[in-house]
Amino acid sequence: MITPIYAALLCLVFIYLAIRVIKFRRGYKVALGDGDEKLLNKAIRAHGNFAEYVPFALLLMLMVELQLEQQSPYLHVLGFALLVGRLLHAYAVSQPSEPLKFRVYGMLLTFSVLIASALWALYLGIF
Repeated sequence: MITPIYAALLCLVFIYLAIRVIKFRRGYKVALGDGDEKLLNKAIRAHGNFAEYVPFALLLMLMVELQLEQQSPYLHVLGFALLVGRLLHAYAVSQPSEPLKFRVYGMLLTFSVLIASALWALYLGIF
């Protein structure tokens, strides 16, 4: 199976992003919300955005993989693109100056994986 490899790697990124939020919360002494602290807000959104997109992408990838008769290298392409896209987005959102190109590329990769996985799952489900 291929999808569990990327699920595990992405889980490690998710944990890292969560730890960043915890560190900022402790540093700013903010238990709930962002306390109007810009860096804490950025950390929260990097973590939240990750949590909003990654599970659905992995679910679609797994649905594709479970329908295939043999492993496909294209699943590695999707998994790697998702990993890189999420890293780029998290990096961009976490920076004080927020380099827009990394955020855009990160979301383009993420949406590409979602669209490709959805279409592939749909095709396999119909045919």
